[in-house]
Amino acid sequence: MKKLILLLLLISNSAWAQQTPQQNDKDFNTFAKVEEAEKYYNDLVAKFPEDASNEKQYSEYRAQLAVDWLIKGNIKKYKFYKKTNPEFTALQLFDLSNLLEDWVYNNKNIPEAKYISNEILEEMENNKEMYNDRFDRRPVLYLINAVANAKIGNIDIAMKNIEKSGALQSQFMQFPYFRNTAADFLNHYATVLSAAGQHQRALDTLSKAIRTAASTPYTSEILKTVYKKVTGSKKGVNQYIAALQDEAYQKIYKEVEKEWYKEPESTPDIVLSDINGKAVKLLDYKGKIVVIDFWSTVCKPCVAAFPAFERVVELYKNEPFQLFVINCGEDRESVKLFMDKKGYKLDVLFDNNEALFKALDALGTPQKFIIDSKGNINLMGIGYAGSDDKEFYKLKAMVELTKVRSSGN
Repeated sequence: MKKLILLLLLISNSAWAQQTPQQNDKDFNTFAKVEEAEKYYNDLVAKFPEDASNEKQYSEYRAQLAVDWLIKGNIKKYKFYKKTNPEFTALQLFDLSNLLEDWVYNNKNIPEAKYISNEILEEMENNKEMYNDRFDRRPVLYLINAVANAKIGNIDIAMKNIEKSGALQSQFMQFPYFRNTAADFLNHYATVLSAAGQHQRALDTLSKAIRTAASTPYTSEILKTVYKKVTGSKKGVNQYIAALQDEAYQKIYKEVEKEWYKEPESTPDIVLSDINGKAVKLLDYKGKIVVIDFWSTVCKPCVAAFPAFERVVELYKNEPFQLFVINCGEDRESVKLFMDKKGYKLDVLFDNNEALFKALDALGTPQKFIIDSKGNINLMGIGYAGSDDKEFYKLKAMVELTKVRSSGN
């Protein structure tokens, strides 16, 4: 698809995407369950033993099994495959670092998060070929290691690594490409500051994050804990957070108002298809406000918005509202596998031959359009807002503004 302006750095050029003679007609990456993938790998190795002169023959298989077992919570299996010294692709390292970050967020497996992140950082320093760091996950790994050390009580190491992380990823925090880049840094930075006894500084950091929507729902939870350490009580904290959130939302709402179309556009009468192949026409949803968002599985900013989309769907579940994520250029089976593995519950449509994409003169992915209850398009948004909260506020503002303006037409 032409002009995918945000689809950058996304597909690894490694052998992972290539077929090998030993694979027959099976693709290792089609398995939704790690147990099935492992069985396939073991059967493959039994049938086609690894060539001693080609140590990388099944390297990416082992790396994927290591990541998938860790995602499933089996640390022992992860270490088993990790000991074989596999080389990790950019996507595998991305998934691995995301999992470790989830651990420190949820105060889970902290010693293991510290050990694994430290091991990877050392290996990246000593053996750069072992990891394809195309997505530059090193600053995230320093961040994870800092928080893990802070929770264990190694404050000096935590402060040192949090500063390293900030210096390395400052440029990425200005460009909303990966999910919650700035928000995650501020959350973790405040956690380390508080662990170091700098509670007021941590509170100020979190307050600014929420006020500017560089935040996630977890930011509020951290703030509650820090707020009590500063004030001695949690009294009034919910009102304090609500005021900050409202300030952020009102600012975004005013920005959205400026994007309202002077002249509405009619929704094209084009047939799409859902995940089961059933025909769907957007014009059949007149009477509802409909959000459509063009995306693909390899577009990181597209998928980064999904958690916020799910919050919006939940918010309007009892109202005449529908949200569709419209996949561009991928087959139904691979998209269904992706959604199942990631656990997303959004309604997916497929744009046959990109007919709708072209009819709307869409510029790329992600790009959303808001259709009012009369079938008119009055708002459009390009790109990912940068954080779970900001994406949620922006889409909510788009829907609320459409409700107000369309009711007055």
